[in-house]
Amino acid sequence: MTISSGSSPELIYALRRVSESAALAAFDWIGRGDGMDGGRAALDAMLSALAEVDIDAVVVIGEAGKGEAPQPARGERLGRPGSAFKADIAMDPVEGTSYLARGQTNALAVLAVAPRGTMMNPAPAFYMEKFVAPAPARGKIDPHWTTGRKLRVLAEVLNKDVSQLTIYVLEKPRHRELIDDIIRAGARVALYPAGDVAGALLAAIPGSGIDALMGTGGTPEGVMSACAVRGLGGEFLARIDPQLHTEAKAVRESGLSTSRWYARDELIASDDVFFCATGITTGLMVDGVERTRTHYKVQTMMVIGATGERQIITSYLPRERTGQSQSAARDVA
Repeated sequence: MTISSGSSPELIYALRRVSESAALAAFDWIGRGDGMDGGRAALDAMLSALAEVDIDAVVVIGEAGKGEAPQPARGERLGRPGSAFKADIAMDPVEGTSYLARGQTNALAVLAVAPRGTMMNPAPAFYMEKFVAPAPARGKIDPHWTTGRKLRVLAEVLNKDVSQLTIYVLEKPRHRELIDDIIRAGARVALYPAGDVAGALLAAIPGSGIDALMGTGGTPEGVMSACAVRGLGGEFLARIDPQLHTEAKAVRESGLSTSRWYARDELIASDDVFFCATGITTGLMVDGVERTRTHYKVQTMMVIGATGERQIITSYLPRERTGQSQSAARDVA
């Protein structure tokens, strides 16, 4: 059955089914040591569900890097071509593939949608440096400042002392100096091995316990996060930051600057954005998939840019209606 949504706020509920389908498909691959099979299953489920949504979407972010879970191809038409709502889409069926493989927290199924032509295409960059903070920081932080100065100004606009700030950083060797700088400035560091979509959203949500995200992570995750952060009214600054020689060469040849910082509204040039993130494994933001003999429990964060709303919805889906009820050998009580 076709889900007719147009570009109205009701579209978010149709898109929620898409990210839920990916999370359900990935569930059986949690903790099985290889996220590739789970990624393929999640991608197939996401594409199949999206085909039922009344949206004509073009993939802006695609072409997974080596060792990453499968992604749709850049430029691919998804949904129902010819639908009235022409859109750009970025999606990650399994954000946090390593988390999925090891059965760790924070694995998500994520997608973001914006009107056609409003989502930046940063190809062929796989990595970008990011600064994300809540709405009071909008326009107050110069990305060229030192880490210490950024944190002092951030603390001021949030009406906090620097010692009360908690900064989300991916636990990667490239961030050793950044981590030292944050600690030297007097703030706390919250280190996670992956999951900068969750980190960016938490940074944009007042009272989440995370005051900012800093450091370099994936470009696809950055573009998807920028959609959500724009919808939430937060600050998002980004700079292309290649991590491999081949990537750096491709970025130079494409004409992209590695010194320029892009503002949030350059990355996503419309407020009419939609974002969904469904938990695969339980994390900081949403709960992961849970299964009983009769139902799946899934939880999704949704952001609607046109209204500025965010919702976390918990759904209980009958197993016989999900097409995922045949794994009897893996049932739980």
